[in-house]
Parts: sequence; structure tokens; C-alpha cells
Amino acid sequence: MNYQKYKRVFGIVLDSVGTGAAADAAKYGDVGADTLGHVGAAYHGRLALPNLGRLGISNLRDQPLLGVAPAESPLGYYGRMAEISAGKDSMDGHWEMMGLPVKQSLATFPEGFPAEIIQKLEEFSGRRVIVNRPYSGTAVIHDYGEQQLDTGELIVYTSGDSVMQIAAHEDVIPLTELYRICAYARTLLNGPDIVVGRVIARPYIGPDKDHFTRTASRRDFSLEPTGETAIDRLHQASWDTIAIGKINDIFSGRGFAQAYHNESNLDGMDHLDEVMGQDFSGFCFANLVDFDTMYGHRRDPIGFGRALMDFDQRLGTVLDRLHDDDLLVITADHGNDPGFTGTDHTREMVPLLVYSPSMHGHGTLGTRSTFADFGATVLENFNLPTGQYGSSFLRELQ
Repeated sequence: MNYQKYKRVFGIVLDSVGTGAAADAAKYGDVGADTLGHVGAAYHGRLALPNLGRLGISNLRDQPLLGVAPAESPLGYYGRMAEISAGKDSMDGHWEMMGLPVKQSLATFPEGFPAEIIQKLEEFSGRRVIVNRPYSGTAVIHDYGEQQLDTGELIVYTSGDSVMQIAAHEDVIPLTELYRICAYARTLLNGPDIVVGRVIARPYIGPDKDHFTRTASRRDFSLEPTGETAIDRLHQASWDTIAIGKINDIFSGRGFAQAYHNESNLDGMDHLDEVMGQDFSGFCFANLVDFDTMYGHRRDPIGFGRALMDFDQRLGTVLDRLHDDDLLVITADHGNDPGFTGTDHTREMVPLLVYSPSMHGHGTLGTRSTFADFGATVLENFNLPTGQYGSSFLRELQ
């Protein structure tokens, strides 16, 4: 039987916008993490999110978000999702959403990458590697950027996630060269002995350490999905598949017929506006990364809140432009609590906000046991099998 309800499904991932510590947060050292809660507290009740509020962003929390009253009659449906993947990185979260949880922990490098990896990277690039240890991305270019600018060395660093990041000044190492080096590094980290989730090119510009800034030319070289995803199934069935932001990189470009690179959150919303004007049948999957890179890792709750309010304003336009046969799903891939210790991602529940203008009901979707419920819902909508992971909530939407 054909259960298709919606012609177009739009998924927006608010990168790192967690909504409270997950049940297994202790395993990750993240007890007490609450990205949205700590952002709200930093604003002392002045956080203005009217559109997210009427979608139920405060309803889904154990304690309402300070400054955002629970909606008495939410526009649609709200809930939370718990992660079953072994990590708390963007790749883990997005893959799980699309039905491919990362069940085995990927390699991390609290002491830096092995000497043989660094040696191969130096031989390929013809450049010496410096740093090679966990570091904040903004701090590492402040502390080593001038040296890199003078010598042309590669700044290689990592974090608590399974990631190698390579930073270089654009005036010293052109983007094409930096991308080529990162693509080679990707080949060193695909296993079988060492498997790393992402290699990230981190170009920066500026005259000195007090003025260095990372650019929007960041590029993620992700591990290719190790199994079939919801995106693959949609693409194979000839439904339209559109990626906005780093989504295309996270899935190694696999399964997407159309892709947009974001310069910022607002640029990403411009791309979403463009796609909303297109006549297509399928799935548009967008990621807005500024919450994570600009504010979460930098532990800046005020900037984080400002970015949320900017998004909320643009969300009003999206809500107004949705067709009756459109479905909007807003969620996140992990937390990155700007009010927490350290600079790494935090293991949190993520919001689930679901709306279509054709809905005549509203209510809670509860706490979903895996992010994969999102992908299962998209697949059921387009009459495709949902796979091993995830339970669709399509028929709960009235």
C-alpha cells in the first residue's frame, strides 16, 4: 500500500544544538552537558526564539528553555532522539540519522598521530608537520600560525573525536594543494589498522596571530559510508536527493544528485530558500555548522545564542513557504555545550521538531531510541524499506 504523504522532505541539522545530557553521557565525561540549557542561562531569559518555540523546542525538554515558553498548542510534533553510535562526532550523528550507526569506536589520538602516518604525510607533501596533538582549532592557529606562515609547515592537530585536522595559511599553501594533501591523508586513515572518521582541511587567513581567522573554505574528507544509507536508497529509487552544507562531504558525495557548499549559516539558509523554490520530489538534507565551529568549540554561549536567534528569524520564512505536501524536520547531530568544560563535542540528546502545513494534529513523538528514526521516516514516506535500524514515526503525524 502507498503511504506517501509528502512530496518534499526538508531536514535541517542544527549542528551541535544538543538538548541535555544523554543517558550514557558518563561514558563520555559529559554528565551535566546541556547545550540549549546553558545558552538559555547565559541570556538570562532574553533568548528570543519564537519560531522554534511554537514548534515545541521548550516542550521537548525536562526543564523549559529559559526565555522560551512551552507552546500550549505546538505547530506540529516534537520529541528527542538518543544516539546509539559509538562516538559523538558529526559523521556518527549524520550516518546514524540515515540508518547507518557507527557501532565500533573509530580511532582517536590523545597523544597525536603515529610517527609512520606523519612521516608519510611529510614525504607526500614535502612539508614538515608541526603540533600533532589535541588542540583547539582557534588556539592552534594563534599559537602556531605565524610559524606556519614563515615556514610553510603543516599544522596537524586533533580533538576528542576521530578526526585529523590540517591547518595552513591560504597565502602559503593554496587551497588546491591543501585539499590534495588532505585527500592523501584520507587514504592513510581508511584502515584496516587505523580508521579515522574525518580529515578536515582548515585554511586560515590574516597577517598575524591576533588577526588570523579560519575561512569558509573548510572541507571535510570523510570516511566513505561503510554500508547502505537512506540517501543511497532514495537515490537508487530515483527520488531527488539534495545536500546543503557539509552534508555532501560527510557522506563522501555518495547518493546526492545536487549539492551546495555553505559559507555560513545564513548562506545555508539562502541555499535552502533556493531549493524551496524548486519543483522536486525527494529529500533535501541541510547542515548549518556555525553553531559548532564558531561558538560551541570556542565555548561562546552568547555567540551561540545569537546564531540561534538569527536562524529562528530565517526559519519564519521557511515555515511560511512550506507547501501542504512538504515535511520539515529539524534536529541536531550531537551537542557542543558552550557552557561546559573543554572544547570538544558533548554526548547529548538532540531535538526533533516536525511540521507540515497539512497537519491537523500536534503532540509529542517521545524520546526516540536512535537517530535512525529520522531516516526510517523519510524512507517510509517514499515507500522504501527502512533497513535494520530505526522506526518510522510517519504514521504518528496527523
